[in-house]
Amino acid sequence: MIKPLFNWRTGLSIIAIAIVSGTIIYSQLLAKKIASEERQKVEQWVEAVKLATQDTSGISDRLIGYIIESNKTIPIIETNESNRILQYVNLDSTKIAEDSNYVIRQLQEFKSENDSPITWIDPGDSSRINHYYYGHTSLLNQVRYYPLVQLLIVALFIIITITALTTNFRSVQNQVWAGMAKETAHQLGTPLSSLQGWVEMMKETPGNDKIVGEMEKDVDRLKLVSDRFGKIGSTPQLEKHDVIHQVETMMEYIRKRAPGRVQFSMHTGEKGSLMVPISPPLFDWVIENLLKNALDAMDGKGAIAITFYDTEKQVVIDVADSGKGISRQNVGKVFKPGFTTKKRGWGLGLSLSKRIIDQYHKGQLFVKQSEPGKGTIFRIVLNK
Repeated sequence: MIKPLFNWRTGLSIIAIAIVSGTIIYSQLLAKKIASEERQKVEQWVEAVKLATQDTSGISDRLIGYIIESNKTIPIIETNESNRILQYVNLDSTKIAEDSNYVIRQLQEFKSENDSPITWIDPGDSSRINHYYYGHTSLLNQVRYYPLVQLLIVALFIIITITALTTNFRSVQNQVWAGMAKETAHQLGTPLSSLQGWVEMMKETPGNDKIVGEMEKDVDRLKLVSDRFGKIGSTPQLEKHDVIHQVETMMEYIRKRAPGRVQFSMHTGEKGSLMVPISPPLFDWVIENLLKNALDAMDGKGAIAITFYDTEKQVVIDVADSGKGISRQNVGKVFKPGFTTKKRGWGLGLSLSKRIIDQYHKGQLFVKQSEPGKGTIFRIVLNK
């Protein structure tokens, strides 16, 4: 089934991007307008200050005073032609008293904010030039930085939403997996009980010893599978068991069913046993899945080696094969449900194995190393 290119999620994303983009553009236009008005006010203030010193008639004193006093928000620093500070307005008086270099630093900041200061040339003496540097008001800064704050809030909201949806999806997915597993175990229970009864009846008939023996093995195998599925979705009871013995038993089981040209080896580092808290049925399932996966990757010939590493707090188990390896783009996908490179397969073995080790045993299962044409190493880390 081909998924449509446009859905409601795409539509909402486009709308959100359009809203944020529109807000940013409008805010920048508004900021430019405010900056232009601020410069005009500073120019008026400069003219009013100079007129107050030159006009001795007193006719315009009221208007000049009004213009000068109306500037209560724009900070201004006046310098002469030699860059010496003459006066300043609307600077923080507390910081001026505490820091003698505060005004100088403000001057440098104003110069960086406004490349072209407002210049006044004395009509009577052209060599006398004063420069007026000014800073931006808090209103202009708020308008400029508001879109960034809004963008951060939107991004945070999107991250929280995606995380919540992903967590909810995984929770539902886990419930489905657990429900299917338990239902499978339940459905296997009835025919298993019946098969056990038939095996007991066949034991009483002479000449069926060989058949009954093989049937018992198959019934025990079905019981093991049912037990494994029954434990999925519930927290298993972990007890200390010898993982070397567990792995060795499962390796022998797989060896008997593997092609004769596949060589098996196990390296324990001279350790006779390693006791680790595990759930034997589930742990055996992991080893079985990894060994079967290794066999599938070797096409009937090669080598499988299992190596144990004993540390102070952990036991590390490496399962290495000489198979065809995993491409770099697929290494991150091997544990995803449904992913498989085999013609036949559901792509669930490695996914279930990782769930068993990571969630139930609080350990780690990951691809330690893989190279196409040379093989793969899966690593299991178990806490003691």
